[in-house]
Amino acid sequence: MQPKLLVISLNYRTAEMTLRSVQFALREMTGLNAELVIVDNDSGDGSFETMQAALASEPWAQGAPVRLIQSGHNGGFGAGNNVGIRAGWSDGSRPDYVYILNSDAFPDPGSIRALYDHLESHPATGFAGSYIHGEDGEAHMTAFRFPSVASEFEGAARFGPFSRLLKHKIVPIGIPQTRERVDWIAGASMMMRQSVLDEIGLFDETFFLYFEETDLCLRAARAGHEVHYIRDSEVTHIGSVSTGMKTWQRVPGFWLDSRWHYYSKNHGRAYAALATLAHVAGGVLWRLRRLVQNKPPADPPHFLRDLVFHDLKALVRPLPGKRAAVTSPKDGTAFETPAE
Repeated sequence: MQPKLLVISLNYRTAEMTLRSVQFALREMTGLNAELVIVDNDSGDGSFETMQAALASEPWAQGAPVRLIQSGHNGGFGAGNNVGIRAGWSDGSRPDYVYILNSDAFPDPGSIRALYDHLESHPATGFAGSYIHGEDGEAHMTAFRFPSVASEFEGAARFGPFSRLLKHKIVPIGIPQTRERVDWIAGASMMMRQSVLDEIGLFDETFFLYFEETDLCLRAARAGHEVHYIRDSEVTHIGSVSTGMKTWQRVPGFWLDSRWHYYSKNHGRAYAALATLAHVAGGVLWRLRRLVQNKPPADPPHFLRDLVFHDLKALVRPLPGKRAAVTSPKDGTAFETPAE
């Protein structure tokens, strides 16, 4: 029997765009044993009703393997996708593969099939991600190394000699031109092997936004599963529509929370503090160069100060301690994520 694929589209206040993305995904699901579930992440703006009406009336939706569910609570990107993963197929069965697609991402011809075929033919691969480009055709960075103390310093210093010295620690890998094994991939277009999720658990719901796919890929790697970037899978992505990242005037607290949680959870609080010290050291060097060379700012206002104050508080008084239960849909096992 042909393996089952579950496609998840997570909506937050982008109903019209989500419906457009879903139509692209349905086109690319042709020939696959696949269903699509739209998860409205408690938008509260009429998105659910808008999409419900469209699915009931639009010709493209009639008879299509698509359904709409409500999360009931906006717990962020990972939590919303977990709702879709736990929902499974409409008949209650579990898929073999799960594909998550951003509401502002539009699969190009053959893109979903390319990820599916790769997972089918490469059993060591746990997750596979796409080459993503903007509407203007410009490639987006979606293939990465895991962040580290060294990458924090390099990224903050923005100085050629340091970057050359630490070239194998820089988080963005660039734009691979062929299929390539990487540390982690962007969650805008990611296909995951269900058996791997059964083993390592779902997204850690302590992360509201950012670092959740980094954490998931790290857990997969530690369990012996590979993450691959698939150049032949191309997806058009607008980006930052739901999060508003492009218009941030100040880095929000949830980004700082996620960064601290990633380091402290996976490497310990001492390492998290060292990563922050490395970033501060690099950031101070960059700011000195800015003064001497009259360079424009590269960070949002008050970023370095916000980072230091946030992480000092987290170090001496951990963020509100919750243990995020990341449940496997296979047997109901709860994988607990300790508070940092």
